Amino acid sequence: MSRIAGCFEALQQQGRKALIPYIVAGDPSQELTVPLMHKLVEQGADILEIGVPFSDPMAEGPVIQLAHERALANRTGLRGILAMVKTFRETNSSTPVMLMGYANPIEYMGYQAFAAAAHEAGVDGVLTVDIPPEEALALNTELKKFEIDNIFLIAPTTDEARIKQIAALATGFVYFVSLKGVTGAGHLDTAMVEQKLNQIKTHTSLPIGVGFGIKDADTAVTISRLAEGVVVGSALVDAIFQRSQQGDDVNAATQLIADMRVAMDAV
Repeated sequence: MSRIAGCFEALQQQGRKALIPYIVAGDPSQELTVPLMHKLVEQGADILEIGVPFSDPMAEGPVIQLAHERALANRTGLRGILAMVKTFRETNSSTPVMLMGYANPIEYMGYQAFAAAAHEAGVDGVLTVDIPPEEALALNTELKKFEIDNIFLIAPTTDEARIKQIAALATGFVYFVSLKGVTGAGHLDTAMVEQKLNQIKTHTSLPIGVGFGIKDADTAVTISRLAEGVVVGSALVDAIFQRSQQGDDVNAATQLIADMRVAMDAV
C-alpha cells in the first residue's frame, strides 16, 4: 500500500478528511521550501502537493502563474525539487508527498530516470496536468515499478466515458477540479460538485480530493462534507508571497492550514 492510500485509509478510520496544501517549490525561495513543508505538516496537512515550476503553467490562475515565474527566476528545477523532497524525508518518513506539474520537465529527464529518482527521493504520487489518459501508459508503466501513484484530474466537463477511462488508470486518489477555469478562479457550485462526485464514485472506490476553489476554512468545510480530501493552493501561495513581501516570517502564512484543519475536524 502506498503512503497516499495508507493516509486516506487511516483518516477514514478516524472519521477525518485529508487536508492537502499546495505550494510551488522554490517560491519564495529554494531555502524556504523544505521548512515550509515541515511547517504545513505541523499545522495539520495530511498530504503535501509540491508544484514543479514550468514556463507555461496552463492550468494555473494568476497567483500560481506568478509563483512559477518567481520559482524559475530562483533557478528551481525538477532535480532540485527531488533533492528537497529527499531532505524532507530525512526527518519525515510518513507524510505523503506528491508532485504536480507538466510533462516537459519529466519528459526531458526521461520517464524511467524520473520514476527512479522520484522513488529514491521519497515521492509518493505524480500529477501531470498535460498528459491525458490516452498518453499516460509509458509514464504509468515506469511509476508502477516503484509503486508511485499516478493522480489524474477530472473536470466538471468530463463526460461519463472519460471518467470511466480515468478511473481505470488512477491510483492513490482522484483529483476533481471544482471549477470551470484555472486555479483560484470563480466560486464553488456545491450542488454541481456533489452531483459530479456521486457520478465519479460509481466508477471508482478511490478517495476523491477536490481543489481549485478552496479559499478559507468555510470552503474547506463545505468540501470536506462531500469529498475525502480538500486541496488548497492559490490562497496559500498568495499568503506566503504576501508575508514574504512584508518581510514577515512566511511560516506564519501556514496559519490558513491550521484554521482549515480545526474547522474540518470540528464537523
